Parts: sequence; C-alpha cells; structure tokens
Amino acid sequence: MKIIRLLSGLLVVAGLAYLLLAPVPITPVAWQSPDNFGYTGRFESNHQLADLQSIDISPFSGPEDIVANSAGELFVSVHQGKILKVFAKENRYEVFSETLGRPLGLSFNPEGDLIVADAYLGLLKLDVNGKATVLLNSAGGVALEYMNNVDVGDNGIIYFSDASNKFGAKANGGSYPASLLDLMEHCACGRVFAFDPDNSILIPLAEGLHFANGITLSADQKTLYISETSMYRVMKIDLQNKLFPVEPHIENLPGFPDNLTRGLDGKYWLGLVSPRNKMLDAVSDMPFIRRIIQRLPQAIRPKATFYSHVIAFDDAGNIVSNMQDPSGAYPTNTGVFETSDTLYISSLTAKVLAFKSHSKKLPK
Repeated sequence: MKIIRLLSGLLVVAGLAYLLLAPVPITPVAWQSPDNFGYTGRFESNHQLADLQSIDISPFSGPEDIVANSAGELFVSVHQGKILKVFAKENRYEVFSETLGRPLGLSFNPEGDLIVADAYLGLLKLDVNGKATVLLNSAGGVALEYMNNVDVGDNGIIYFSDASNKFGAKANGGSYPASLLDLMEHCACGRVFAFDPDNSILIPLAEGLHFANGITLSADQKTLYISETSMYRVMKIDLQNKLFPVEPHIENLPGFPDNLTRGLDGKYWLGLVSPRNKMLDAVSDMPFIRRIIQRLPQAIRPKATFYSHVIAFDDAGNIVSNMQDPSGAYPTNTGVFETSDTLYISSLTAKVLAFKSHSKKLPK
C-alpha cells in the first residue's frame, strides 16, 4: 500500500508540475474583457435561422466564404483547399479550382478574376478557368502566413486582413487551431493592408489588431470595416484620411465575429462563429491561468460552441438584422452572401451550404 500511495503522490506532483511548468506556444497578454450581456437587447435570441435549406457539398466541408461573379454565379471556398462553383437552383456544384492551400476570403476584381485570401499560400488570383497566380505572399520580407479575408475596390485595389503574424495557419495545424492560439494569447498580432496589383505597391493600413478577420469596403468605398475577433467588435478605417485612423464601429458583440460582406440596401452582414466563452472572459486578465488552460488536454480546452447567428449593421452602427438559431443546427456561421431573394450562410465546419429565401425587407 505504501508503494501505491507513493506512486499516486508522484503522479499528482508530476501532473501539477506539468500544468504549472510545461512549455506552451503562447505568451498570454493580460487584458480586460468587456461585460458579456449575451443575447439581450439588440441581440435578443430568436429562431430566424431555424428553417434553413441546404445544398449538399460533400465530400467537402467548411463553406467558409461565398461570392458571386457579374453573371450571378456562386463561388464557395471550402476546407479541403478547393473553390466550388455552386449551382443553387440545381442543388449541385462542381470544383472550379484547387489552390492546394486553405482558401478563406473571396472577392472578384473588376476584370472578373477571383481574388482569394489563402491562409497557407497568400493572396491569389484565379482566372476564369480557375488557374491560380500568386499575387503576394510576404510583407516587408516577412511571410504572410494567415491571410484571412479580402475585398476589392472598383479601382482594383485589394484590401486584405492578415489575421496573425505570429501564429501561421499552416505552421499550427490549420486556420482553426492557429486562431485558438492567437485568441488565447491575445497578442495584437493582426494587420490590414491595401495592395495595388498593377504597381505591386503594398500599403499597411492597420496593425496591432486582435485577430484581424472579416473585411469589407463600405458602399461608397470611403471606409473599410474589419472584424476584430478576440475583441468582440467591428472596427473601421477612414480611407480618405492618409493617416488611416482606426476606431470602433460596433463593440461588445455576444460572439466571435468572422467574415464581413456588403449586403443590399446599405447593410453589411457579419457572421458570429461562436458565442463568447465565459471561462476565457473570466481569465482575460490572468495570463498565468491561461497558460495552465493551454496545457490541458485539447478536448477540454475552450473551443467553438454550436450556435447559429448572423447580424447586419449599417454605416451608423445600427443593428438592422439579428438572425439566430440557438440549437446550432447549422453551426459556426462565418458570414452571409445576400442576393435579391436569398441569404446564403457560410460556415467553418458544416458539410452543406445553407440558404434562406427572404423578402427584400428582412426581420430584425
């Protein structure tokens, strides 16, 4: 019995030593999380996403971003490194291109080329046949290892987010594991750039963002909106001011904001990939505890919770649509692509592409 007690004691000591001293890839930064008011007020819970229809995209999954060309044809980026061309009315798809990376954000340029923010490969241009050309994969001699979202102006200028210049997507096992590391550290490693492909000019617009994610130009193209995921907010950059000032547009969201897209009638759509995590908020100012959490088995560390939620806002920061499904039947919503009669909902993990028919006036 003495030997058993001794071995048990040694195991306890070893376990404590591991939790307290084992090396981790993050160096957490103390910050103060804002109070979480949850699904109340302008984000009051509802079931407006409970009746979604879907298009089967198997064997692929994770329809991350959705965009349409001038002919109204839909293109979707998926987890397996491909771009799908989706024929919604026929409930089918075909593979348009294979980047061999992790394509995330999509946007068409004025010439009809598809611009792709690929988290592994950088900024890509796909021609009408799906042939890829790398436009940019470094900034100042440093590799861009987590390019996230992209939008293209009428003048051809490409705006894109570099989610984290510390936790590269490929180097850390994929875009999702890398995002969890960045969120846990809270390192302010995100950046936003403008790129002129005609002259190969790269202009830094913002740095020090806490996981720079979704990005979209305003309807008049004078403002750039950015999702700052681990700060639970949407920021904006005044593109008319040569100093490119960054300021909050919508703060204290009830979840982690992801992709941004321009919708109809002056609205901007935002996907909330998961509700906020109470544990992470509680230890936001406790770097030592966050190191311990990072040492726990992956299965019990904080992760995305299934809850369906997309919102739309306007240039004044008003929430003009708030659509949810607490059951999370279609989970991890990354964004919305809106047409005159349909909302297409993207997802980080789903095996289908969801959509919802709507009248022009959407419920709040």
